[in-house]
Amino acid sequence: MAGHPKDIESINQLLQGDKNALYLLYDKYSGALYGVILRMCKDDDLAKDLLQESFIKIWQKISSFDPQKGKFYTWAYRIAKNTTLNALRKSSPLIQTDDLSVYESRNTESEVSDSSNLKGILADLEPQHQMAIDLVYFKGYTHQEAHKEMNVPLGSFKSYVRQALIKLRERRAELSWFVLLIEVIRNG
Repeated sequence: MAGHPKDIESINQLLQGDKNALYLLYDKYSGALYGVILRMCKDDDLAKDLLQESFIKIWQKISSFDPQKGKFYTWAYRIAKNTTLNALRKSSPLIQTDDLSVYESRNTESEVSDSSNLKGILADLEPQHQMAIDLVYFKGYTHQEAHKEMNVPLGSFKSYVRQALIKLRERRAELSWFVLLIEVIRNG
């Protein structure tokens, strides 16, 4: 199973130590990999660090990539996923220090509420924005693959993603103030 010809060209250049090839692969795949990492760790700063660490590992381990065994994205995805899982394992304490009483509910309401809020915010987006976000951040498509899937020009697709992210940020800011207000009212 051969990979995309441009990927193979970049990988060959990367094997020769060409940093520009890494930059090209980063530009092409960082968005999709970042989405995967962020869904796993749910921390923006940590996700950015893990994305960087993943690309360092890609740089270091590129000689182990075999285009006959699969696509570059699949290989890079596994590196990002394993890097994230290892980081999450390291950050969780081996000894239980929290009281995990079965009689107390611990943030499950807020987690369900956050999930509902996210679904509500996504539902408020225009259909093309919803689809663009779904393809890139939830299904792991690259921009190149996603614009073809949506049958729109690449520039239009990138505009959809940019516009959707702007709207999501605006709505998140609105919700943050609303949630803070509710907490203040609830806690007196």
